[in-house]
Amino acid sequence: MTRLFCQDNSEILTLDATVVGTRPGAVLLSRHPLYPGGGGQLPDKGVIRWQGGETSVSGFSEGGGAVWIEVAGDVEIAGDVQVAVDPVFRQIMRELHTDLHILNALVFRDFDSALVTGVQMNEDGTARIDFDLPDADNDRLRSLEAELNDVVAQDLAVATSYVSMSAAHAEKGLLRSRSVAPPPSSEGLIRIVEIAGLDRQACGGTHLCSTGASRPIRILKIENKGRSNRRVRIGLQGL
Repeated sequence: MTRLFCQDNSEILTLDATVVGTRPGAVLLSRHPLYPGGGGQLPDKGVIRWQGGETSVSGFSEGGGAVWIEVAGDVEIAGDVQVAVDPVFRQIMRELHTDLHILNALVFRDFDSALVTGVQMNEDGTARIDFDLPDADNDRLRSLEAELNDVVAQDLAVATSYVSMSAAHAEKGLLRSRSVAPPPSSEGLIRIVEIAGLDRQACGGTHLCSTGASRPIRILKIENKGRSNRRVRIGLQGL
């Protein structure tokens, strides 16, 4: 998969670009700041503007190793354009994804390296993460809320890097999902997201530049889902 601009520049929300391909209902651009979704993170909302017109982004599709942007309405787009991400939506996704990494780190540390079995982030500022935790104490999980918010308050730096596929498999704890891993880039590299002094794991989504940019977090609910699956629901305070 081609490395996405937003993976290394998640705070840049507007880019000028050129249309390099078209097909009914979709365009291929020279570059764009949009995240097409994946790993439990919803695809970005946004608009494409050009001289004399504007249309909203309605979705994404892959073809020929490239990400095509699907657009609303019967429009013809050519030449130079500007692509803009919905800033409110992107901020919510960045906060939730970073907060889920914090929670993942604490559970991995305190619950025998438990692996993730599913993730979903929502536009309303809530999210859920499922762990393979057959015998976990729900009250003990719920008690992590205080440390979650302590990590947010510490304003720890969040950085990205890339390692080879073999290095990712060799480093314990870098791949945290029981069933899936982020797809490698076209160079065969795996993207790593690191929260300074706390966590380091493979991930393809957009994140904050530091934990302090998140609103405080609430643990909303803990549910047993099946024989070994424990679901933790979180929410951003104030939403």
